[in-house]
Amino acid sequence: MLNVCSPSADDQKELSAALTKVPAKPIFAKDYEVARGSSTLDPNAPLPGMPNLPSDAAAAANWVRVRREFPDGVLFGSVQYSFSVDAENMVETLVLRVRDPKDLMEVAIEDSASAVTSASAMLSADTPAARVKLERFGKSSVVLARCPAAEGRPAPDQSAYEAIFRSASSILNRYRDALGVRRMVPQELARMGVGGVAKGTASKGKTP
Repeated sequence: MLNVCSPSADDQKELSAALTKVPAKPIFAKDYEVARGSSTLDPNAPLPGMPNLPSDAAAAANWVRVRREFPDGVLFGSVQYSFSVDAENMVETLVLRVRDPKDLMEVAIEDSASAVTSASAMLSADTPAARVKLERFGKSSVVLARCPAAEGRPAPDQSAYEAIFRSASSILNRYRDALGVRRMVPQELARMGVGGVAKGTASKGKTP
């Protein structure tokens, strides 16, 4: 089982090393993709990181996705940014895929916020990263996540991992600007009739 709350020293080094490889000032090729849609979430097939739904419940998430290509010669071949919103959560996910994977395959950075605010407010607030994941070729993933307090117990001390969280948050913030999602995402959601403030409570979700 992955120890996402307190990864080992070796896993911390691997996380830090992977984040330093992400281009600080990305230059993109001409190819790009922008998509939007709505996905129904099946309560009988819950997604990782999303609370289980009652068996008779149906939920839907609206999402916007932006994909850009890196030019030849860059370690990463593409970057994909996704923003999803349902009745309770808004989730951002940034995924950078390695062009020629040998060990590292992709780096994923995620954050979330309650849907009681708006997409534009969340994007302008530079919501910090809450989860960093490395997908590796032929190996288990390496994950670091913010862990809340369990029932009757305090939240775990994760101060030792703040440098990793800061690095991931900085990358997410730079790519919000580079991909133009601060303006694009609210516009695309508005085209689907999604905007303003939705009612809900804070909880962790997952991009469909």
